[in-house]
Amino acid sequence: MLPPDIDPASRCRLPLPKREDFDDEGKKVFDYVADPKGQTIRGLIGPGGISLHSPKLSQITRPVGKFLRFESGISPRLREIAILITARECDSRFEWAAHEPEALKCGVSQEIIDIIKYRKDTKGLDEVDDVIVTLGRETFGKRKVSSETFARALKIFGREGLLNLVALMGNYASTAAMLCVMDMQLDDGPDVCILPVP
Repeated sequence: MLPPDIDPASRCRLPLPKREDFDDEGKKVFDYVADPKGQTIRGLIGPGGISLHSPKLSQITRPVGKFLRFESGISPRLREIAILITARECDSRFEWAAHEPEALKCGVSQEIIDIIKYRKDTKGLDEVDDVIVTLGRETFGKRKVSSETFARALKIFGREGLLNLVALMGNYASTAAMLCVMDMQLDDGPDVCILPVP
């Protein structure tokens, strides 16, 4: 049963956008988001559809998101670890449900996923995986990154790589905030990857 202020089609507090409501520029953005072969995991359900309620914002932010996900030099596997730790620390259930299966496809082991999901100790993780998880936990959980974590991350990723990694995580934290405000609901069904949240 959905909460009373949730639109059943969009599964959030805003309705699904309609292509006919946009000008020519907005229609291009709509078509990109709605394309089932495009680079959005969920199309119009979730952040893609929500962001279309501000077409100009969507038009500006979409290339940034595309760069951070696919062109910033972060491998798909490390990208998904960064997204998962951000979703976990922001308790973003919708992002988690979308990205746990994506992480598995990109080669992230179930062991690493469970370390992130259940906030387990990172002891024994590969150094690169460990530093991404630790950086995410300190950034979003503690709101303070230690000198040691910063130095480790800088050594591994370099200045540009570290900035791109932090920007990727920040981009997903921004999405988590949007999904929270819009009370984005999970899909129904037994195959949904559930993130335990308080």
